[in-house]
Amino acid sequence: MSARFPGPAAGSPGAPAPLPPGPPARYAAAPPPTPPNAPRPYPGPNFPQQRGGFSSAPLPALGARGPAPGGYAQPPPRPAPPAKRPPDARSPMPPQLNKQMYPSGEGYLPGGAAAKRKKRLADKVLPQKVRDLVPESQAYMDLLAFERKLDATIMRKRLDIQEALKRPMKQKRKLRIFISNTFYPGQGDNAVASWELRVEGRLLDDSKNDPNKVKRKFSSFFKSLVIELDKELYGPDNHLVEWHRTHTTQETDGFQVKRPGYKNVRCTILLLLDYQPLQLKLDARLARLLGVHTQTRPVVVNALWHYARTHRLQDPREREYLVCDKYLEQIFGCSRMKLAEIPGRLSSLLHAPDPIVINHVIGVEAPHDAKQTACYDIDVEVDDSLKAQMNAFLMNTSNQQEIMQLDTKIHDTVDTINQLKTSREFFLSFSKDPQLFTQKWLVSQSRDLKTMTGEGSSTAAGGEGGRRAEWWGGAWCGEGVSRYLSSRAAARRRDLDLAARPALTRL
Repeated sequence: MSARFPGPAAGSPGAPAPLPPGPPARYAAAPPPTPPNAPRPYPGPNFPQQRGGFSSAPLPALGARGPAPGGYAQPPPRPAPPAKRPPDARSPMPPQLNKQMYPSGEGYLPGGAAAKRKKRLADKVLPQKVRDLVPESQAYMDLLAFERKLDATIMRKRLDIQEALKRPMKQKRKLRIFISNTFYPGQGDNAVASWELRVEGRLLDDSKNDPNKVKRKFSSFFKSLVIELDKELYGPDNHLVEWHRTHTTQETDGFQVKRPGYKNVRCTILLLLDYQPLQLKLDARLARLLGVHTQTRPVVVNALWHYARTHRLQDPREREYLVCDKYLEQIFGCSRMKLAEIPGRLSSLLHAPDPIVINHVIGVEAPHDAKQTACYDIDVEVDDSLKAQMNAFLMNTSNQQEIMQLDTKIHDTVDTINQLKTSREFFLSFSKDPQLFTQKWLVSQSRDLKTMTGEGSSTAAGGEGGRRAEWWGGAWCGEGVSRYLSSRAAARRRDLDLAARPALTRL
């Protein structure tokens, strides 16, 4: 190797400097650092003469210091990559032969495990050759494009419905309240006369729109109900009748109160509606300014922002500030405020909603009827019937099974068409030149068989190339042997270093 790669003579400018004297090294010194892009060094004297052109210098001792004499041998040239396999020139296998060679159904055609793959929209598309052969298939492609548009439209509408359901959907309805009282005169000398007051109600036109709809209970519209009787007749401890909603409240169709008495009784009925979501009453000045009396907090904030934008109250330089006009200054008590402060300042101007007050007289004195009834209509908010229809649309899966079955039939039909197209191409190629077609097909089948059995590899020892001496004389063989022996020597050196560390620690 020194002849092929001569190193610089001692004392020359390119020669390495001599090592300073010192105690003999117990182990070999680490090799000099190698530049990152430099070729990997192969110490030539460590290997016997090979076909790759390595020198036959004697093997140095393991504890020798410094690089091996003669420098480092250049690695042999990297072998050229093996030639790529030529493209498969054979025609597709017909379905008859495919079933014979692949009984399990996992051949070239879809079937078996391949049929269990996830169905995609692209699997419904007919090949271009089929469309060229059958012009009538364009009608199917038009239907497929229309189905794609229809599916996209339905998906977009479903997303719109899901977004709409996140917002409260309410509509105003009339709730008719029936307040009736019945007088029961006493029978006998010691009997005591009494009266009974009933408070009931129902939504107008509730049963006409949908006879099958479940009727909503009367108490579900209210959060609390208080009946205040005449304090002079029933005293301060027995003149109030209260009902308040709790988590365990059972809904009812009405309320009734029964008391003894034979005189007309003035009573006040207080009904507090159960708003869902919660609504608040605005301060009188703010309500007149915004035109809103009782609403939810987001609606109030939106109305205030609309008022500020209409009157251009936003500071043009500092957009996060709102400049109050004379009306807002009287309400909020400041001339300028941040937009983030509006919800906090509104808290003191929003109050609990007022109850519905009904004044009623329980008539029991003559002349009177056995039963007297009064009617009152109030506005209530109920869930929009469209919300139930939207929920039913989203939850409806009645046609999904039928659609999946039709999709499966379409996929199977397209697969059958692809199989027929493959069979047609196979027999058409055979009919043009039977001899050449059969020869190419047999060659391709033989090549596939050798590939599956491992006999067709040109780089394996058991292949066809491994049986020829020229195959082992290539430049890659010497490089492979050098790499193997170098890695074995480096591994041995690491093992010795690890074994010597405990001894050095004890010293």
